[in-house]
Amino acid sequence: MATNLVSYLMQFLTPDTIARIAAALGLDTDKVQRGVAAAVPAVLAGLAGVAAQPGGAQKVADAARQQSGVLDNLGGLLSGGGSPGTLTQSGMQLLSSLFGGSTSGTLANAVGNYSGLGPNAGSSLLGMLAPLVMSGIAKKVGGDLNANGIAGLLAGEKDNIAAALPSGLRDMLGGTGMLDSLGGSARAAAAATGDAAARSAAAASAAARQTSAAAATATRSGSNWLYWLIAALALLAILYYLFGRPTERVAETAPEPTPPAQTETQPAPEPSAQPAPAEPAPAAPTQTEAPATPAPAGGVMIGGVDVGKEVTDALSGLQTTLNGVTDAATAQAAAPQLQTASSTFDRIGGMLGQMTPEQKTALSGIVKPALTQLDALFEKVLAIPGVSDVLKPAIDALRPKIAALAP
Repeated sequence: MATNLVSYLMQFLTPDTIARIAAALGLDTDKVQRGVAAAVPAVLAGLAGVAAQPGGAQKVADAARQQSGVLDNLGGLLSGGGSPGTLTQSGMQLLSSLFGGSTSGTLANAVGNYSGLGPNAGSSLLGMLAPLVMSGIAKKVGGDLNANGIAGLLAGEKDNIAAALPSGLRDMLGGTGMLDSLGGSARAAAAATGDAAARSAAAASAAARQTSAAAATATRSGSNWLYWLIAALALLAILYYLFGRPTERVAETAPEPTPPAQTETQPAPEPSAQPAPAEPAPAAPTQTEAPATPAPAGGVMIGGVDVGKEVTDALSGLQTTLNGVTDAATAQAAAPQLQTASSTFDRIGGMLGQMTPEQKTALSGIVKPALTQLDALFEKVLAIPGVSDVLKPAIDALRPKIAALAP
């Protein structure tokens, strides 16, 4: 059995089940995978809030008891002879009775926007998942399906629920009150993501400053060389004036030493005046270097999409998922989240052609610090008995997609 509630529920939502849910609702499978990974911990966060209220734990226990047989009949509900629409409608009614109509609508909109499905499809997906989540809770609690059992289960799972919430969805729900029951767990999860982003941004910025300093030094060196060249040209002009002209001209000017002194200084400005326009040429690379400073994590914007933040979130979520894999059962639960991460990296890889060199540098600065740790996590997870058969195809697909973002 999985070690935490989120992983326990996700083991029922296998890639095949998610594909069948997507087909039943007529939705894109990749977006449904992303929506499932966000909706399950979000619903649990809302249930934790309800259970913390007077009489709330009993309401959750009653709802879980009513839906206890859904997982046992999931195949029939998702088959051609089932009625997915009925399940979706009853699921939204269930959430409205527990959360309130306004809060359940806010959650559906957030899931739809985060996954890319849109509010209406987000509501359908949430309605489909709600009975599954309640049925899974009933199975997890077993004989303790009462107010005390529910309250103890959800209170003890706050850290795991907060860690499983994608930061993008956490931001959307931050002001709604749905995450208040998680308290410090939600803040700690947000701080961990922010610290990782800040470290990546600082490393990228330091590299950019070193590059700019080197360019500036090279420019100053080039300018010093140019000054010596100007001085040499000026000296040659004076020597030519004094010794390269006819002797009679020199004899004429010999009695009057002052005028030659004036005419000697006149050629000097001419060489310096000629190279003067060339002085901006060495300075130009310094001016074009400024945009090369990598944007901080969360600052690579492509078509209104904050690609840097998406990559940071995906890397953080991937590490959390891998750290939660301890056996074949948790590997099954992690598989949909790895596929969601793979879809994210695949989509962002398709945006590389739209990025400027500076944006690619910034993106590389976010990804590279995480590569070594991810490789170690991949090897550690694959070495666990029974895990390789489940996750190796997904991990083999992930590795080149992540590496492509940090060439």
